[in-house]
Parts: sequence; structure tokens; C-alpha cells
Amino acid sequence: MSKRKVDGDEGSSSDSDVSLIDVDFDFFDPNPNVDYHAFKRLLGQLFQRDADRFSLHDLTELILSQPTVGTTIKTDGLESDPYALLTVLNVHQHAQHPTPAPTQLGLVICERLVNMPVQTVPPMYRMLTDELKWAVADGEPYAFTHLLFISRAEEALANRAPSRRSKKSKKQKPRQPPEQQRPQDGIYSFHPEDTLIREHTMHSLSYSYSADSAPREADSFGLDVRGSLMLIESSRWQSLVERMAEVYV
Repeated sequence: MSKRKVDGDEGSSSDSDVSLIDVDFDFFDPNPNVDYHAFKRLLGQLFQRDADRFSLHDLTELILSQPTVGTTIKTDGLESDPYALLTVLNVHQHAQHPTPAPTQLGLVICERLVNMPVQTVPPMYRMLTDELKWAVADGEPYAFTHLLFISRAEEALANRAPSRRSKKSKKQKPRQPPEQQRPQDGIYSFHPEDTLIREHTMHSLSYSYSADSAPREADSFGLDVRGSLMLIESSRWQSLVERMAEVYV
């Protein structure tokens, strides 16, 4: 099912040596017939080095089992591969041993190819807002009290404790992701919208992956990818969606 279309371009410049590419982004419901492999790749990208610790097959099948809640972005029609995914899963409903606690937690999964413009994100969240309202009205289990966003973060390696020989080491300063001030803890948001999500959180944390990365010198510079979790109350969801639309137009 096609939802809507957004026009985008890959860049803009007055220089004659820069070419512009116009792209039409179409928004669709998840398609169980064609989206499996692309979803699985996006989930592997999301979980990075820890991807092998999850059953990506089962998680992909679970996402595809609820095609009326969630959005994909494609450029070549419904039967083409998706470039982005946004959905939410009921953690308690799908847990092996559901807890009787009154808190209803939704797990928000949002992942896209790295070159997708952030301007495609707010429409997906607006659509998900409507879909959750419709699902709740139909008696489906999407009346969440809290929402947990899983994403990635980047840690500045120079923020770690230096080795004894680091005083003599002369290396370039680590690059800083665009549109971000250097945080005190040296942890940067991987996706631009994660900065806005953190503004609405009641709790957030980043964590090292369980699987080992390639060994680095203690005084290395650069950025290392980490996992990120952000928890918000559902009452702040609408404010977050509106804020995204204001910032990323």
C-alpha cells in the first residue's frame, strides 16, 4: 500500500561540476512478499557486531507479521527493496515469559541506509502515530505507556583514558559528526534525530557491544560504534514527532 511520496535530491550546489539527482521517496506498508531480505540486512546494520547474538530471522518475521503498523521507504514501487524501516513491537506480548506488570513497553525500530536524508524520517513517524491510534481503536495491543528506541552511538576514542605513551603521540583530532557539539561524555548520536529523541527521554544510555571489535591502541583517535537505548513516556511521543517535523523539513 502506497502512503505518500516525498521528493528529495542528493545534493545542491551552484558549482557546474556538481550534478543533482532528484529522487522520489515512496512510503509503503511493510510487504511480507518482498521485504524479508532487506529488513534482515537493516537489522544486521542496526545491531552491528552483536547481530549474531539475535535471531534476525525471527525478528524479521515478527516485523512482517504486523504490516499495518510500520512504514518502509522505496524508490521503485511496492515490489522494490526498502531503503528504510520504522516500526514498533509490543515487548510484553512477544516476550517468552510476559510479565504481568502494568507497564506496556513498545520497542521502536528505525533503521535506514546510511545515505538516506534525515528529512525522510518525520513523515514515517507521523504515519506511525496515525497507525498506532487506529490499531488501539481496533483493540490491538499498541496502547503503550513507554517507548524504547534502539539505535547506535559513536564514542570518541580520544575520550578514553590514554596510555603512558600518549603524551608523545601526535595524531589528528577525531572528526566530529555534523550539527553536533562535542558532548562532555564523548558520545555522539549516530542518527541526527536521536539528538531530539534524547531531549524527550526519561532515561538513556549507550553500551559497548558484546562482540569484540578490532583491537586498537589505547591512545587511538577516531570514533567507535556503540549501542544506544532511549526510553520516553508515551505522553511525550506527539511532542517528539512534532519537533522532528520542525527541525528536519
